[in-house]
Amino acid sequence: MEPSAPAGLTVLLVEDNEDNRIIYSTVLRHTGYAVVEALDGVQALELARSVRPDLILMDISIPEIDGWEATRILRQDAETRDIPIVALTAHALADDRERATLVGFTSYLAKPIEPRAVVAEVRRWIGGGAGAPPPAT
Repeated sequence: MEPSAPAGLTVLLVEDNEDNRIIYSTVLRHTGYAVVEALDGVQALELARSVRPDLILMDISIPEIDGWEATRILRQDAETRDIPIVALTAHALADDRERATLVGFTSYLAKPIEPRAVVAEVRRWIGGGAGAPPPAT
């Protein structure tokens, strides 16, 4: 039986790369989170507003509306402004980290990212993941 996260914690995974999406969604589901997936910024905005996830994992380089703009829009919306948003990005320069903070990302993970590091970051912001060992420190 799959472990279940407390209170049905939901993660919105915004990732256009299919391999990354499969890896991260599989490990998050295995750890007990419900996962909703978006392939681009337009889907991300629609799902963030309709599903109201507990946390959003946002790739920066996505089609339609990039992760920078999608996050800026979500931060201006009273219904989504308080959702933790974690940047998943290959943009790993110091300027990118600073920009992520200014745009409103809660935290920042530079790709390539080990799946367990993604789970640890999700736990850091929303807890949960029942039935799994705590993240290694």
